[in-house]
Amino acid sequence: MLMKRRTLISASLGLGALGALAWSRRDAGPAATAALARHEGSARAFGTTVTLTVLHPDAATARTAIDAALAEVKAVDALMSLRQDGSQLVRLNRDGVLDSPDARLVAVLQAGQELSRLTGGAFDLTVQPLWRAFEAAHDAGGLPDAATIAAARAQVGWQRLQVSPERVTLADAGMGVTVNGLAQGYAADLARAALVRHGIEHALLDTGEFATLGAKDGGRPWMLGVRDPRDAQAVAARLAMDGRALSTSGDYETVFSADFRHHHIFDPAVGDSPTELASVTVLAPTGLQADGLSTAFMVMGAERSLALAETLEGVDTLLIAKDGRRWASGGFPTAA
Repeated sequence: MLMKRRTLISASLGLGALGALAWSRRDAGPAATAALARHEGSARAFGTTVTLTVLHPDAATARTAIDAALAEVKAVDALMSLRQDGSQLVRLNRDGVLDSPDARLVAVLQAGQELSRLTGGAFDLTVQPLWRAFEAAHDAGGLPDAATIAAARAQVGWQRLQVSPERVTLADAGMGVTVNGLAQGYAADLARAALVRHGIEHALLDTGEFATLGAKDGGRPWMLGVRDPRDAQAVAARLAMDGRALSTSGDYETVFSADFRHHHIFDPAVGDSPTELASVTVLAPTGLQADGLSTAFMVMGAERSLALAETLEGVDTLLIAKDGRRWASGGFPTAA
């Protein structure tokens, strides 16, 4: 069985454009919250437990908001899951074409294509054939051979995915799309927007990626701990959330070899997992951006990732190498 581990440790337990990479910094602006009651909700989605914590004086308002936010998350999962037979993504991969796609799927696919252009192809929605090859070999007790990897890699290429509001098309038989590097962050964005629509000003959302509103009890910032990539019980960094979303990608999340050399993130240029970094944490204005960039930065490596992060407004990153070295962009808000 593939090993799946949570990426972050919760140390404390209006949105940008969701369909495009619009880089603008948000201000947290927390108000005092001492008089607010805590309300929680959870649901299963994306193969994990999604949790929401809301601070609000009225229990009925909080429950309505939580239910609406969780409904947004479950809707994204139902559309974009690779494990639910009726999902639009499964239909696209099966048929090679999807007519009248849901606008949310179109938004995520278009954002993925833009991220591919931004990262020179380091991020690629069409790496699903590589996943299939490694998963099949892992289930058989090994790793795919060079010929199998080459054949899978020949089916990878983001330029051969065509996306419009009317139709999504894969150019060649055998291609496949995964949005696992975007969907949970996008779901966090939609859930946060739902909370705002229902009057919630203070909340912590965990869809597998993290987003916050306002502040926690007493007006203090929401605090998160980034796990050590080699010790699930240890914290590599603590940070005070400032209104941006947070995502971590790591080589430990779904592994195909015990040494973390082969895992769920693939470099499209080589057809295997990148070799430098063990984990990448990204703060960005939206969950969609944070989710996608954390995946892309794993592929790009430390030097290229830091250089790109410095050009993107509202984006900061913490990178941890397999040998333990660390790099952080200038605005990454680590706490003592």
